[in-house]
Amino acid sequence: MNTPQAALPGAPVVRKLAADPLHALALLRYGAPSLAFAFVALPLYVYLPEHYATRYAVPLAYLGALLLITRFTDALFDPLLGRLADHLLLRGLAKPAMAAAGLLMFAGFAALFALPALLPFGADQWRFTALFTAALLFTYLGFSAASILHQAWGATLGANETQLARTVAWREGLGLAGVLLAAIVPQLGGAPLLVGVFAAALLVGLTLLWRAPDPSPHHANPHAAPHAMQHWRTALQPLRNRRFVALLAVFVTSGIAAAIPATLVLFFIRDRLDAAALSGAYLFAYFAAAGLLVPVWMRAVRRWGAARCWLMGMALAVAAFVWAAWLQPGDRWGYGLVVVLSGAALGPDLVMPPALLAGVIRAAGHGNRLEGSYFGLWNFATKLNLALAAGLALPLLALFGYRPGTLETGVLPPLVVAYCLLPSALKLASAALLWHFFVRGAPAQTAAASPP
Repeated sequence: MNTPQAALPGAPVVRKLAADPLHALALLRYGAPSLAFAFVALPLYVYLPEHYATRYAVPLAYLGALLLITRFTDALFDPLLGRLADHLLLRGLAKPAMAAAGLLMFAGFAALFALPALLPFGADQWRFTALFTAALLFTYLGFSAASILHQAWGATLGANETQLARTVAWREGLGLAGVLLAAIVPQLGGAPLLVGVFAAALLVGLTLLWRAPDPSPHHANPHAAPHAMQHWRTALQPLRNRRFVALLAVFVTSGIAAAIPATLVLFFIRDRLDAAALSGAYLFAYFAAAGLLVPVWMRAVRRWGAARCWLMGMALAVAAFVWAAWLQPGDRWGYGLVVVLSGAALGPDLVMPPALLAGVIRAAGHGNRLEGSYFGLWNFATKLNLALAAGLALPLLALFGYRPGTLETGVLPPLVVAYCLLPSALKLASAALLWHFFVRGAPAQTAAASPP
């Protein structure tokens, strides 16, 4: 008697489980590239300027100006990259496109760390600037294209809010693991080890992604004019969706509130707490707390929904930073508590907004059609948050007399107001918008009626 193949143990069962887009193995394969992508985000902001300035005597002002200009230029391409992602998803080319973007990203990343050794800054500044700018743009464009396509892909996996949040949690959790790894590697072996580990992580991530569940098939809008999917102006079509604009307002306000402390954290640790030697430990504890508590937030989503969980995360962040405002120089253990609480609040900031966005896309009838366009604008807003944070916090500190390297004492000096109270006020404003548009009058789980 022939045994049905589905009943056989071993590989067929594994293949069946892996084909389920919500199985842990499938989500691991989908999220794996995020670990490598984290190497591009953290080292370029933290390690690259220090590496160029201390080892190769490249001026900091020069580095800052070029990083700002290229990052802004990169952000302008995000809506078009989102539209490109929709075209690629429509044609079933997501996997080869991710591989191509990964190769572009790695080529730029490796060139950035090899350039100053091959061409000293003082030898030919104009040529150095041209090659440095090209390497930065290759890295940023590859990273942006891969990230937007990856996010749009994830928005097609899952039938309801809980499942969408689970997909995002795997992606962002692996990204947090990558942040921790990227923070440690330069301390162990400098730039060569950083490039080598990034190459290995990217290769493993893309290999696993190749066996991940395919994104749900994209299709053209049957009510649109012929060839409407081909028109690049549809990159801005999400801005006609009032629900998306409301969510974007919540996201930008909350994002600036999170980006200001990220910009000022090292200043606060050094000039308010007098604990510069503990900076690395605090940063590690922050990201570790965020990663470890993501599963707790995922259980909360099943009960209360993504919007309410994001609201709880905002409340936790405000409580942590109001507590931080009362810390005095030497309160190192007290700040450790702030780090853990704000790290715990990071999980909802990472997981809930993309899950809500996926629901907004589907509610507008744009599911499996315009995810890339939405995430292109979403990523543009993310980069805008970082720029606005630096543009708000640093000039305000200078205006009110803060001098880097000077210990800030007394009650509510300028650094404390900018690091603790300004972000708290912005978080409260974001929470009010979230409550008004996505919590008030809404059921605990907005997509609970969808089939599991």
